[in-house]
Amino acid sequence: MWSDFFFEFGIFFAEVLSVIVLITIAVLFIFFVISRSQQTMDGQIEIRNLNQKYNQMRLILNSVLLSKKEYKKNIKEFKSLKKKDKNTSSEENRNRLFVVNFKGDIRPSQVSSLREEITAVLGVARQGDEVLVKLESGGGTVHGYGLAASQLKRLRDKNIVLTVAVDKVAASGGYMMACVANTIVAAPFAIIGSIGVLAQLPNFNRLLKKHNIDFEQISAGKHKRSLTLFGENTEEDREKLRQELEDTHELFKQFIKENRDCVDIDLISTGEHWYGQRALDLNLVDKIQTSDDFINDVSEAFDIYEIEFSRKKPVMEKVFGSAVNMFKPEDFT
Repeated sequence: MWSDFFFEFGIFFAEVLSVIVLITIAVLFIFFVISRSQQTMDGQIEIRNLNQKYNQMRLILNSVLLSKKEYKKNIKEFKSLKKKDKNTSSEENRNRLFVVNFKGDIRPSQVSSLREEITAVLGVARQGDEVLVKLESGGGTVHGYGLAASQLKRLRDKNIVLTVAVDKVAASGGYMMACVANTIVAAPFAIIGSIGVLAQLPNFNRLLKKHNIDFEQISAGKHKRSLTLFGENTEEDREKLRQELEDTHELFKQFIKENRDCVDIDLISTGEHWYGQRALDLNLVDKIQTSDDFINDVSEAFDIYEIEFSRKKPVMEKVFGSAVNMFKPEDFT
């Protein structure tokens, strides 16, 4: 008797849970549409002098480490150096290094800020200026990262030297961006590569049939859609998607080869990833170095400015934006 009760209760619980999942997906989608409609690009460019930041850090440490007499001497030297840097910059003798941070998600939503930052740099850059992009991304949508890579290519097209620094990960779409650079530096255990294409989505067709729910989809064009969330997928649908993924993969490989011809494209385009030193051996990167060391090495030769375009996100986007992305049936690099 009790076993029958628990069995029936289990079935009831599973059915209720299935309904809740479907309702949750629908609610998240509605909130996502609302948040996207409310989204604006109102924002502003913020700039920070990193030379001053690092000098102030050294000054604070010296206030503890040095004697009072030595610290006063250090203060005088700091003020003298600051005045010299200001005069030198005003005479436009020193080149500038513009630092841009890109931490990509699946969409990637940061492209909207990146395009504003690149536009701002292009508006003031002069001969000899360079750009450092501190990149962190495990990849995402093909079209999103294709646009992100194109934004970086705007710099190369204007003959501005571009360095990409990878401290943690530049995989798949992240590497699509990185390969545009003149130079790629990576931390010893940064994840590099994953040059492949992936598509995945759940299918609720059997669940709908079980609850006698019909799903209808009408389209014009034989291949308007391949796999679907709620309809019944056929082997022809799956094969069509495979063909699309293979074609996307070939375009991905071609893009890397055009921008980084030193790699053996057949060897590195298997979808695998490598850590920093192994990536260096495969010519995926040019140097093992953290972004901090890179900036420190060039700090004497460049005025360094960190550029950031910031805007306030709508509340709905903050709360539901990331969750909704999990259910988007798109191709991923």
